[in-house]
Amino acid sequence: MQNDSKSNTSSTSASVLMINGQGIMISVGGQDYFLSYNRVPWMREASINDVLNIQMSGNEAIEWPNLDVDLELDSLRHPERYPLLIKRTPSEVLEA
Repeated sequence: MQNDSKSNTSSTSASVLMINGQGIMISVGGQDYFLSYNRVPWMREASINDVLNIQMSGNEAIEWPNLDVDLELDSLRHPERYPLLIKRTPSEVLEA
């Protein structure tokens, strides 16, 4: 059997299910994920149109091209492996 990565990519889809004051609910390949603004703060001020413009980026990532944001699917499946560090000043680090 031939492994055609192009057909794998087209069979996996990504879509936004909901946007609210706490974050964004997305569906990727039939699996739902909630992205809290605490973990993806750059999405909080994004326009609805830009958030809705989500697509697959290969087989193991999603992207928001208008926002220049890419996320690996593994970071959605295992967020504990990908701690987000936000630095407001060089001496201050906040863990989300």
